[in-house]
Amino acid sequence: MTYEKQRQYLMNKYPAIRDLKERARTRMPDVSWAYLQTGTGEEHLLKKNTDAFQQISLTPKFCKGLITPKVETNLLGKTYSAPFGVAPVGLTGLMWPKAEVILAKTAKKYQIPFCLSTVATETPETVGPHAGDMGWFQLYPPREAELRQTILDRAWNSGFRTLVITVDIPTPSRRERTKRAGLSTPPRITPGFIWQGIKNPSWSLGTVKNGLPRLRTIENYSEFNSMMSVGAFVHEQLGCNISWDYCKEVRDIWKGPVIMKGLLHPEDAEEAVKIGMDGIVVSNHGARQFDGAPTSIDALPEIVRLVKGRTAIILDSGIRTGLDILRAISLGAEFVLLGRAFIYGVGALGTLGGDHVYEILKGDLINNMSQLGISDLSELSL
Repeated sequence: MTYEKQRQYLMNKYPAIRDLKERARTRMPDVSWAYLQTGTGEEHLLKKNTDAFQQISLTPKFCKGLITPKVETNLLGKTYSAPFGVAPVGLTGLMWPKAEVILAKTAKKYQIPFCLSTVATETPETVGPHAGDMGWFQLYPPREAELRQTILDRAWNSGFRTLVITVDIPTPSRRERTKRAGLSTPPRITPGFIWQGIKNPSWSLGTVKNGLPRLRTIENYSEFNSMMSVGAFVHEQLGCNISWDYCKEVRDIWKGPVIMKGLLHPEDAEEAVKIGMDGIVVSNHGARQFDGAPTSIDALPEIVRLVKGRTAIILDSGIRTGLDILRAISLGAEFVLLGRAFIYGVGALGTLGGDHVYEILKGDLINNMSQLGISDLSELSL
């Protein structure tokens, strides 16, 4: 049966979805993309994150002869082919089946970091071999020490050597547009959900093949294996307003570099240095936690002034282009992470998406370095 015949069959069988095409387009965003596109609250910070980058100008210098930009970057004792990596994204497989594996392969191929989230839809054991020595693991801090140690051991034994502790989740945020889009745990099979599946047959077939997205890393720790039970377990056990003592304990346990992600206040950055963090990620969680926070790029300069040289400084939230990467580095960041860009690429091109985004970002980075008249990232200055 052709796709069109399937669509007609389903629309005839379920009269309630006959008029959903226009509704889906105008009032009912796709569930999977609503999760990725939204911020929190009224979503003012979502736009401010990207707008803030547009306020940063870099002045070119000319007549410098042949320039061959170099973008290799050393960070925490490793050399990466470019100054950017793949940020941790939760529920990644909801946006595209096996997205974590696809992006881990891109990271290994191009020698950039791939950071796997605790609440991704694939396990460290599955993803680790594909990432090779490019794997970072992001920890949503468990309340219980035993659970924390178990997860850390699994990540280490799967080949992940750099740990990223996310600290900016004192409580789950209110993501209103996500709710309006109908995203829930477990997913509700509504007429709108059916219509979205019809409109996106590649996603639907891939999801059928790989199974509905599940939080596979942590589902076995839940009392029951259902999505509802696992979701409740996540809210109860993962993510809280952890203490500096907790962070130091993790620093002491982990045998490789430890990065603290989600800092915006200079005093927090200073405290992270004091407890021995190897790096910090200046981040507002992609505008998905607190709508009243400053943009990451606006918070960066003061943090750089206070702690640069004593810990690695990474930035995420709001970066969309190679030019944005240069802007962040010009203000003192040593490295950046991107989440949405890579997920959009996988959603558009599947297994080729991660590679394509890397090529776009690196190409844009090199082109803009040539426009500026610099051959090395260390030459950047406002």
